[in-house]
Amino acid sequence: MVLVQEADFNVQALYQDLCIANDTGAVAMFVGRVRQFTEQVDQDASFLLEHYPGMTERNIEKIVTEAKQRWPLLAVTVVHRVGELRVDDQIVFVGVSSAHRAEAFQACDFIMDYLKSRAAFWKKETSQGQSHWVEAKAADEASLERWSK
Repeated sequence: MVLVQEADFNVQALYQDLCIANDTGAVAMFVGRVRQFTEQVDQDASFLLEHYPGMTERNIEKIVTEAKQRWPLLAVTVVHRVGELRVDDQIVFVGVSSAHRAEAFQACDFIMDYLKSRAAFWKKETSQGQSHWVEAKAADEASLERWSK
């Protein structure tokens, strides 16, 4: 399941959906939250996450398909929020289930690395009345290198 939405998500419900197969031996999940992104605490800090509807979902589905080709996964769920988000909001859920933990951990990590760099989201941070578009980070691109080996 791949969802791109403005609404928040329920981690417990998403976890339950990953446990549907009788041979589920492992579930690995990642929940990303909006952290304080300024040096000074700003209660009004927010960011706007934009996407290209249709294209973003297709990009995420390609990432999920590749993960399923690399590891024997039973279920995969990716939920990514868009719109205006504030510090402490949940922003992304990646969950995978498999028979064994190693595959679940690796696939979850792989999907998250690719989401950070290849899923077609644009982020505009606003703090203390100033806004700017966030550039891609070299560290995110470097994380992808380990999956090409």
